[in-house]
Amino acid sequence: MPALTIEYTEHELAAIREAAAADGKSVRAYIHDLSVREQQRRAFVDHAVAFWKSDRTESDAPRPEDAPAA
Repeated sequence: MPALTIEYTEHELAAIREAAAADGKSVRAYIHDLSVREQQRRAFVDHAVAFWKSDRTESDAPRPEDAPAA
């Protein structure tokens, strides 16, 4: 399986170890899951932005029912 070597400062690594322990995971599992979640988050945001842009014209159109009463 492909692998990466990532360098951290002592402070960064201490914070990562603390976060991994709080999640009940090893550092390796924590970093793996974090990177996968970030990929999923980016894909979600990209799709949400594309949906918003495609729906924007319809959403920005004035609606008569929203106009204040005369």
